[in-house]
Amino acid sequence: MFPPDPRPLLAHAAVVPVLTVERVEDAAPLARALVAGGLPVIEVTLRTEAALDAVRAMIDAVPDAVVGIGTVTKIPDIRLALAAGAKFLATPGTPPSLAAALAKAPIPAVPSCATVSEAMALADLGFSVVKFFPAESCGGVGFLKAVAAPLPELRFFPSGGIDASNAQAYLALPNVIAVGGSWVAPKAALAARDFAKITALARAASAFRR
Repeated sequence: MFPPDPRPLLAHAAVVPVLTVERVEDAAPLARALVAGGLPVIEVTLRTEAALDAVRAMIDAVPDAVVGIGTVTKIPDIRLALAAGAKFLATPGTPPSLAAALAKAPIPAVPSCATVSEAMALADLGFSVVKFFPAESCGGVGFLKAVAAPLPELRFFPSGGIDASNAQAYLALPNVIAVGGSWVAPKAALAARDFAKITALARAASAFRR
């Protein structure tokens, strides 16, 4: 039995906004702005007390948004994410116990790796897509080019240090299915509730192609 496949979900957009939401009241308009800009797949990180309520607010207010939860670091986080209605899970790293639990989750998971050995261990559990984090600090495009031949079936979702200046270089690689980044919802724009700017940044990112 294999874990649910995240590839159909990630096929909706080449760029997945990775969001740290401090205020629940920002959640719905932020999701609307991103979807309006052509980025419907959204990762909300479990880095704030508002995160789970923000996910619920996005799901309730924006049916076209595909909202997942990132920064899953503990097995109980999986239950919390499912209760919030998350459509997918992502981790910043994946110890064996967490990897085993994610493999049994009823929704797609994108567990993270930073080395070839970690990627191989996750592939052995049946994961077809793994997150590569922090991408820029761990070899970036060069790493992904190097692992393409020995790991031909595995697809990567790099995140960490990726922005508008380098996203296309990642997306040009055949083993990259999508990239994650926070640049489409900058802290200053969110603090100012400048959702028009976020929509414009999302629209520019949605033009990127794999």
